[in-house]
Amino acid sequence: MLSKAQLQDLSGAPVPPALHLIDGEARAASDGTAMDVISPLDGAVLTTMARGTPNDAKAAISAARRAFDDGRWAGLAPAARKKVLLKWADLIEANAVELAVLGVRNNGTEISMALKAEPMSAAGTIRYFAEAIDKVYGEIAPTAPGTLGLIHKEPVGVVGAIVPWNFPLMIGAWKLGPALAAGCSVVLKPAETASLTLLRIAELALEAGLPPGVLNVVTGEGAVVGAAIAESMDVDVLVFTGSGGTGRRLLEASARSNFKRVYLELGGKSPNVVFSDAPDLDEAAKVSAHGTFRNSGQVCVAGSRLLVERSIHDAFVEKLKVHAEAMKVGDPLDPETSAGAINSERQLAQNLRFVAEARAAGRQIVTGGERILQETGGFFMAPTIVAGVQPGDAVAQHEVFGPVLAVIPFDTEEEAVRIANDTEFGLAAAVWTADLSRAHRMVRAIRAGVVHVNTYGGADVTVPLGGVKQSGNGHDKSLHAFDKFFDLKTAWIKL
Repeated sequence: MLSKAQLQDLSGAPVPPALHLIDGEARAASDGTAMDVISPLDGAVLTTMARGTPNDAKAAISAARRAFDDGRWAGLAPAARKKVLLKWADLIEANAVELAVLGVRNNGTEISMALKAEPMSAAGTIRYFAEAIDKVYGEIAPTAPGTLGLIHKEPVGVVGAIVPWNFPLMIGAWKLGPALAAGCSVVLKPAETASLTLLRIAELALEAGLPPGVLNVVTGEGAVVGAAIAESMDVDVLVFTGSGGTGRRLLEASARSNFKRVYLELGGKSPNVVFSDAPDLDEAAKVSAHGTFRNSGQVCVAGSRLLVERSIHDAFVEKLKVHAEAMKVGDPLDPETSAGAINSERQLAQNLRFVAEARAAGRQIVTGGERILQETGGFFMAPTIVAGVQPGDAVAQHEVFGPVLAVIPFDTEEEAVRIANDTEFGLAAAVWTADLSRAHRMVRAIRAGVVHVNTYGGADVTVPLGGVKQSGNGHDKSLHAFDKFFDLKTAWIKL
C-alpha cells in the first residue's frame, strides 16, 4: 500500500488550519485563538489548530446532550447504528495512507508501524464493535412464577473521551467504537500534539452518516478543554488514557462535579522477564528490543524493564545491543525506518534526563543515550540500553516513555517476581521460558493486566486491556469495553 511517490506527495501536502468539530460543523475557537502544530520530523510549524476554550467545550457537550436526548442516534436500532459504523470503518480504511502520513507528520511514528497501528487498527476496532452491538442482549432474572424481572442495557448518555498522542487513532477507536456502538454521544479531546487525524476521522464519520452532534471534537490544552469536560455536570462518563497525574485530577474533578464514572488507562513500567530456558534467546532479544524501541518507546505497554536471569545476562545484553544498533532511526516517512521521532522536544529532554541520571549513578550505558540527527531540526533519540540497573533506580521505577531500556539481573524465579511487582504500575508484562509450569506460575504471580508468554505485544481487539495498581481501572478492547458505556436498569413486574 505504500509507494514512495505517494508518500512524497502526501508528505509535502499543505495541512489547512484545524478547527473544532461541534454539532457537525467546523468551528474556530470561541475567542478566535489558535496554536501552532509543531512537527517532530523537523521542528517546524506544520499548521495551526483551534485553541479550545471552556465555552467551546460547553458547546460541544451541549450538542452531544441534545443529540443523545432527542434519540437521533441512541434511538436507532442497533442494526442501524451498525450500518453507519461499518461504513465509517470502510472510509477510514479507504483513506488509510492519507491518515497514516498525516499522523506521522503530527506525532512522529514510523510509517511502517503507523499504517497498521493507526488507521487500519482503528477501522478494525470500529468494525468489531459495530458487528457486536446487535448481539448484545438484556437478561431475564430467575424469578418466581408470579414475577418477571428484566435487566435492560441502556446507553449511559454523554461520554467525554481524552486520548494521548502516541497512538491517537488506535486508542481513540478503543473509546469511540464501543461508546458509539452502545448509542452514546461523545465529546472527544485529542492531545495537543496529535489532534489532526482524529479530526479527520470525525469528518469521515459524518460522511458515513453519523448524525451531527453525536461525535464532537474539541482541540486545545488539556488544562483548559480537558478540565472543562471533566468538571461538566452534563458528562455522564469520562474515559482517559494518559499519565497518572492527570488521571488523579480527573477523579478529583468527578468528585467536585456530578460523580461521573471515570475510567483510566494510565502508565506502565512493564517487566519483561527472560529465563535462561527461553525457547529461543535470539528471538527473545529481537522481540524485546523491538518491544521497547518501536515508536521510539512511546508505547504504554512497552517492556521497558528487562529482567534477565544472571547466567545469561551478559550474552543476552550483547544480543540486545546488536538489535538496537541495527535499527534505523530517522525520517519516519521512509518505509525502511525502524523508529521515528520523539513526539516533542519536551519529551525528548525528559528522556535524556533519565539517561543522565542513570549515568551519574554509575549505570552502564551499553548503547545510545543521546539525541541524534539534530541537523534535521527533528526530535530523534538513539535506542538506549542501560545495564547494571537496580530495581529502585528512577529509570526502573518511572515511565520514561522513550527508547530507554533498563536491564536488571536476577537469580531465582522468586526474585524475578519480586522485582517485576516492585513498581506502582501493573499494565503489562512478559515471561520467556520453555517451562510450562513456570509460565503459568509467573502469569499468576505478576500483577499486570496483560501477561505475554514467549512474545511481547500483538494482543488484538478480542481481549481486554486494563491495568491494576496505579495503571488504571476499567478495560479497553473486547466485549468487556461495553461495560463502561451501558447502564443497567431493572424492571420488576408483578404478573
